[in-house]
Amino acid sequence: MSDQESFISHLIELRTRLLHAAAAIGIAFVALFLWPGSGYIYDLLALPLMEVMGPGAKMIATGVITPFMVPVKVTALVAFMIALPYVLYQAWAFVAPGLYENEKKLAAPLIVASTILFLCGVAFCYFFVFGKVFAFIQGFAPKSISPMPDIEAYFNFVLTMFLAFGVTFEIPIVVILLVRFGLVTVEQLVEWRSYVILGNAVVAAVITPPDVVSMLALLIPMCLLYEVGLLVARFVHKREAVIDLSQKQT
Repeated sequence: MSDQESFISHLIELRTRLLHAAAAIGIAFVALFLWPGSGYIYDLLALPLMEVMGPGAKMIATGVITPFMVPVKVTALVAFMIALPYVLYQAWAFVAPGLYENEKKLAAPLIVASTILFLCGVAFCYFFVFGKVFAFIQGFAPKSISPMPDIEAYFNFVLTMFLAFGVTFEIPIVVILLVRFGLVTVEQLVEWRSYVILGNAVVAAVITPPDVVSMLALLIPMCLLYEVGLLVARFVHKREAVIDLSQKQT
């Protein structure tokens, strides 16, 4: 097979995988749109804020089609999260033929772990962080102000926070990969711990809203997950060293 034919075959394979991933998201979106409905899903997303604002509180929509489009965007976001394992599987299936056997054994657990960690980050943000942040902000609001958040601004805020916490919870995967491919050693990462904490603080301050609660809610998990990554990376490195030694002896 010529280089051009190989390139075209890769493009065809990539298109097929992308279509499969898009179809999975589309099926999940249609199912959610029909039941329980985009309005109900948005109400669930807004629940942490509504609970803090109190009974009778309402959000506003400043655009003509905003009351329709924002719930649809939220439904699409939830559909993507539901289909995420299948989407990552399609990505893995595309790159798997070019991997060595030991790399294939590492890829599958990493895909599963990264999916679980991302969803855990989103869940942590929704169930724990939102309530604390909204209560903190509400407590500083003057009595003369009646907060009426815009639904599109709220969606953008939620999307940013979900991405921030979802990506943050991938830190153990990044640490494991860095050690696994020999870019750094566990000892080096331990020595750089103080710099990592400082970098985490800067990232948390930039990504989160300008309040100490949300910053700490992101910073503390980042530091803890870094330590988890070090522990797992040390275990994986020792395990591979034992396997290599046993293979050399045989």
